[in-house]
Amino acid sequence: MNPDAHKLWRAPRWALAVLLAVLGMLGPFSIDTYIPAFSGIAKSIGATPVEMQQTLSAYLFGFAFMNLFHGALSDSFGRRPVVLWGLVVFTVASLGCALSQTIGWLVFFRALQGLSTGAGIVVSRAVIRDMFPPAEAQRVMSQVTIYFGIAPAIAPIVGGFLFVHLGWHSIFWFLVAVGVILWTANYKLLPETLHRSHRQPFEVRHLLRGYWDLCSDPRFLLLALASGVPFNGMFLYVLAAPAFLGEHLALAPTQFFWFFLLTIGGIMLGAWASGRMAGKVAPKRQIRDGFVIMLATSVVNVIANALFTPHAAWALWPLAVFAFGWALMVPVVTLLVLDLHPERRGMASSLQAVIGSTANGIVAGMVAPLVMHSTLALAGTSILMLGIGLVAWVWLHRRWPEIGRLAAQAG
Repeated sequence: MNPDAHKLWRAPRWALAVLLAVLGMLGPFSIDTYIPAFSGIAKSIGATPVEMQQTLSAYLFGFAFMNLFHGALSDSFGRRPVVLWGLVVFTVASLGCALSQTIGWLVFFRALQGLSTGAGIVVSRAVIRDMFPPAEAQRVMSQVTIYFGIAPAIAPIVGGFLFVHLGWHSIFWFLVAVGVILWTANYKLLPETLHRSHRQPFEVRHLLRGYWDLCSDPRFLLLALASGVPFNGMFLYVLAAPAFLGEHLALAPTQFFWFFLLTIGGIMLGAWASGRMAGKVAPKRQIRDGFVIMLATSVVNVIANALFTPHAAWALWPLAVFAFGWALMVPVVTLLVLDLHPERRGMASSLQAVIGSTANGIVAGMVAPLVMHSTLALAGTSILMLGIGLVAWVWLHRRWPEIGRLAAQAG
């Protein structure tokens, strides 16, 4: 924690949470805004559904690759420069997407978007831990998750409206405007939270040693798997939204918002509950409760899809409850990851994001196209994603039972 943190931000805590949440939401917003226009983009530029799916996987793999460096750069040069340069690249990439006339160029600029948007998510986590002690950091992390949840809820509404009334290019012009606004806001408001005494040398040998320290720590890897992979239990449905919502549930593009509204509502409620539990409930109990909720919901979802014809009246609710369970535990797991190696919080945040986004990219490019034809296959794959994270947490719990045993204190 920065010893001068109390001098860096004198506005209310929630205001910083809003700024960081808006910064962090850029990644999912860049995905969810253009999903309602998938079919229109494909028709306009002569792309196949598989080629359009690659615009998602290119973005996610770009996101995963650059996350190897966002945190390390912020540990060496500071949080603020990484954020501002990331927003510049995102704005340029969005401009490229808006001007693209072929699937090749669209995939390229989507990958460039992915390379840049990770800066917001990675650095915002490190900023929180720079500024706040453990229990307060969990509350702020939960607030960020709540505000963060608003973006994916409104993104498909905005994207659907722009696509219907102005065409698909307008979606990316809108993202250009978002990039400009965010750069201006962060240039004026975001303080540099990394204390000079905490900066790490930017040397290849030092960086490699840092990566080795983290990647060779089984506690770090298991925690990262426990938080990142279960997310795909619901993200799979976001990736498969055109088929899941449009074909299986027969919803129009302008009705896609119901799915996002319920799912993000679950995330926001789970994050709110997590914040309320901060400093009162042991982290491992909170994580256990989140996994129990996700597992029970996933089992119900598989059984329901095996027995009944999917219908929007019931098929969306299990995803909302799953999202609640995930949001209940993920702020706690994230803080446990950051505190394993306090001197390398930026790098830890980076590698945690790499593991999660690599899983996202695999699901987007390989898994989703294989299972989106069936709601039962989607439900089965979702519970498999959860199972990987659950096994990681159980393994960690048995091997290192002291991790997360005590509730974080305020100081």
